[in-house]
Amino acid sequence: MKGQKFDSTVVLRRTFLKGAAAFGGAAALRVPHAFAQEPAKPAEIIVRAWGGSWVDSLKAGVSDPFTAKTGVAVRHDLTEDNEIQPKVWAAVAQGRVPPIHINWDTTTNATKSALRGVTEDLSDLANLKNTTDLAKPVGLDGYPIVNTYGYVYVLAFRPEAFPDGPPKSWKDLLDPKFKGRIAFYNDGIGFHFPAQVAGGGKLEDIPGNMQPAWDFIAKMKEQQPLLGEDPDFTAWFQRGEIDAACTISTNAREAKKNGVNIDWVVPAEGAKFDTDGLWIPKGLPENELYWAKEYINFALTKEAQQVWLDGLGLPGVVPGVNPPADLADDPSYPTSEEDFKNLIRISSKVQVENESEWFSKFKSIMQG
Repeated sequence: MKGQKFDSTVVLRRTFLKGAAAFGGAAALRVPHAFAQEPAKPAEIIVRAWGGSWVDSLKAGVSDPFTAKTGVAVRHDLTEDNEIQPKVWAAVAQGRVPPIHINWDTTTNATKSALRGVTEDLSDLANLKNTTDLAKPVGLDGYPIVNTYGYVYVLAFRPEAFPDGPPKSWKDLLDPKFKGRIAFYNDGIGFHFPAQVAGGGKLEDIPGNMQPAWDFIAKMKEQQPLLGEDPDFTAWFQRGEIDAACTISTNAREAKKNGVNIDWVVPAEGAKFDTDGLWIPKGLPENELYWAKEYINFALTKEAQQVWLDGLGLPGVVPGVNPPADLADDPSYPTSEEDFKNLIRISSKVQVENESEWFSKFKSIMQG
């Protein structure tokens, strides 16, 4: 990817639905390799994952069925993605076997690893031919990462806190009554880009001039927001500690499934759309690499995605996966070009080059 150019810094919508391709169960676990026969099965493969409903859904849709089909046990390592990253990089640099077989990662974090040259190429996965454009990492050669679904950082809210109707703008959170009652990720991820618009700036100015975003975030800081990670948002809503949050729709939906009266919107300024993916670090024994690839190949089947992503409420990369009944026509579950009109997608290259600075700036504002 080094030296390559992106056609556009900002992608406001992206067509990723192709004609559905039929594929049978027999192909679900077939990857072309140089082995004359199926290699030895490891006692287990280790998949780094996020906790809570995230790992529960992965286990139900991918890991448990994979074990049932292959006999290979799957262990989930819940180390945070930013914490596991330097450990994997160090292992590859030192020629050691990495601590995990597969990393379930944000595409931006995964791109950093791909640019560092520590990821295995996944271009030989048989089921890639059945995926939509969304599976391909933009701007990278081959498939050092396979994107597996997309998601939206929505404005989640408690309806009783908005008696006049759902919030229409991120600016609505500046109402004094929400002081101490709103939440963001502790590094501001998902909020930088809509804050740029809410602050009077333009998406086209990212990353060159983001002062409007920082000015708006400074205003939001006066609201004394709670800062946390995915499991925190669900817990905060369940305990009635917050009225609104910029969070992935999965967290709000999980709280709703647990009886919390909650809803979510894509405000007028837009909401960030991003992807997560799976990748394999270099340095695994050949037989373990084979089975790690088999795991990702299975994750790209309609069978696996339907269960996995039904649990998360996220649109996948395999045609024919049906949205959960509660998310039909929901703005957080885009399935067509039209659905992307109010969603913001910034290239992974720009995010990789600037994310650390953005995170640091957000934290310095919130801690100031």
